[in-house]
Amino acid sequence: MERTLHTRLHADALEAYDTLHAEVPADLLQALADAGVRDWRIWRDGRDVFHWLDVEDYQAMRAHLSDHPANIAWQARVSPLQSTPDDYSGDDEGLPFVWSFREQRAAAQQD
Repeated sequence: MERTLHTRLHADALEAYDTLHAEVPADLLQALADAGVRDWRIWRDGRDVFHWLDVEDYQAMRAHLSDHPANIAWQARVSPLQSTPDDYSGDDEGLPFVWSFREQRAAAQQD
């Protein structure tokens, strides 16, 4: 399952955010893997941060991480940098999917 997310940083937090992600702690990497994350990529355009996740089950991942000590420690470091922190309490599904080049081409080839 793929999910795309958007977060926004405080204007003075850009360098700190990039520095924080230069090396994510090993215990968080393990927690993410245990939660079914196969890949997580991040792009930043100014204050806007875009995340792409490949995960077995997005909601199960969020539930697993909501009270995981590694994620709690990570959120304590990253949340102050974000203008709208994520507390893992909601049922978010990520950004709504709009279009896929690959899927449209595949559908056209079947016609």
